[in-house]
Amino acid sequence: MTETERIDQKHEEDLQRLRGFRLLDDDFLTKCFEEDTRYIQLVLRIVLEKPELEVVDVRTQVFVENVLNRSVRLDVVATDRSGRKINVEIQRSDKGAGRRRARYNSSMMDANLLKKGEDFEELPETWVIFITEHDVIGKGEAVYPIERCFLGSGERFEDGSHILYVNGSYRGDTPVGRLMHDFSCTNPDDMNYEELADRVRFFKESKEGVAIMCKVMEDMRNESLREGLETGRKEGRKEGRKEGVKEEKKLTVLRMLEMRRYTLDEVAEISGLPLEEVKKLKTSQDL
Repeated sequence: MTETERIDQKHEEDLQRLRGFRLLDDDFLTKCFEEDTRYIQLVLRIVLEKPELEVVDVRTQVFVENVLNRSVRLDVVATDRSGRKINVEIQRSDKGAGRRRARYNSSMMDANLLKKGEDFEELPETWVIFITEHDVIGKGEAVYPIERCFLGSGERFEDGSHILYVNGSYRGDTPVGRLMHDFSCTNPDDMNYEELADRVRFFKESKEGVAIMCKVMEDMRNESLREGLETGRKEGRKEGRKEGVKEEKKLTVLRMLEMRRYTLDEVAEISGLPLEEVKKLKTSQDL
């Protein structure tokens, strides 16, 4: 296969993959939602039941660094006119939507929202919203709001922190049901919300949008390749260190055997090599 044929084949594979993309695919959703606030605003108005909500800023693939411990990359972070910070995560895998994951995302958002010297009361209201392909909570509801509360009375704690799970498999005749139907569509002609359909249609059918998505897929391949090479280098260094330690142990065994002061059991115990390997070394060196 020539280089031109290989490129053409890869391009056709990308087009086929693009045709199968849905808003439930996080890479596709983040590209559809980046820069323009209209689309995340529509979603948030529906799932939060806040028709007046106005998004003034949206960012996608936001890296939140934790210098000492685990960092996170958030799919979408929106800010509304009242200053609320809203993280939206798309999860097709049930495992990726664990409750402690939601808690960690919430804590990482909080840790980066106050500047030095600012009062804790300045901490803005936050939402972590997981839109999941399956009903990970398992109660058949469309949405699952989670709030801290006083156990005795059930009264809300009102600390400004909220978590919401949206059941992507819900298909009731409600705004959320219609929205989740749209999130699962590969064909924009089958979608209910024309605004979302037009955005999906742009990336799947227009020359400009298809070119953008093909570039995204190429970048994803290159990133996967870089990660694979880095993993290989790390494994190689790890194996190299292991081999180095093992060789050092063998040299220690040979020196001890040459001294003829230790039993084979003592040599094995001191060197850390198995007794059978010590015996083989002794035989091979005729010591």
